[in-house]
Amino acid sequence: MRYNMSALMVLSQEAIRFAAFVAVFAAMALWESAMPRRRRSFPRTARWPGNLAVAAINPLIEFYLLSVTPVGLAMLASARGWGLMRALSLPWTTAVVLTVVALDMVIYLQHVMFHAVPLLWRVHRMHHADLDFDVTTGLRFHPVEILVSLVIKLGAVAALGPPAAGVIAFEVALNTTSMFNHANVHIPERVDRLLRLLVVTPDMHRVHHSMLAPETNSNFGFNLPWWDRLFGTYRAQPRAGHEAMTIGLGQFREAVELRLDRMLWQPFRAGVGDYPIGHEETT
Repeated sequence: MRYNMSALMVLSQEAIRFAAFVAVFAAMALWESAMPRRRRSFPRTARWPGNLAVAAINPLIEFYLLSVTPVGLAMLASARGWGLMRALSLPWTTAVVLTVVALDMVIYLQHVMFHAVPLLWRVHRMHHADLDFDVTTGLRFHPVEILVSLVIKLGAVAALGPPAAGVIAFEVALNTTSMFNHANVHIPERVDRLLRLLVVTPDMHRVHHSMLAPETNSNFGFNLPWWDRLFGTYRAQPRAGHEAMTIGLGQFREAVELRLDRMLWQPFRAGVGDYPIGHEETT
């Protein structure tokens, strides 16, 4: 079956993503203010400028350094007949759903790789060095990590040959769930237990931002929670509990580390410590 995408959808993909970003960011920020899960260690004025600045820088770097996007490559693959899904002639709806699931597994494996390879951990740890955990933490990724992730997604799209609609759905889901599962919001425990059967919740992902290395190296999922259970990286709760756990990394504890220049320079500073997988001390 041909995977057709209207020109209007192609032209509006960035508008769709931006609208979803604004809506979810605003909703999470309001929810955090009304029903926070944890007391803040630092005021928003100390953390948000750096986090939002890097969130603004990353799309510009992508735009100027790479001329192709995952959606554009999906369109090209469809036109040229590339990829596994084209070869299998899957129904369009099935292909869209499988695209979201397959790309989510790719991102899970990529995330594990960034924790396993010391050089990649140096880049990824900027995300973990945030000294609080809220919606802006879900936007705080080093530009080098964004570029590496984009190259990996492009490779996956080229191999799969998915419908462009599936890639757009995945990109929107990834951006919005990253803000949701990093939000400092209170969700009743009973509701959380049900939600984390289908999606990564803030309580599930917060464990991943513990300062304790064995907890940092767990709960790698972003959208779907199934991969952690399937691959044995799931941890239900932090050892100290959510209110008492320490967020961040042992290496970068000072308030000055929240500045944008310090954040961007982190890959070139200090050692990797005991955080990369295989280096951590067991607890």
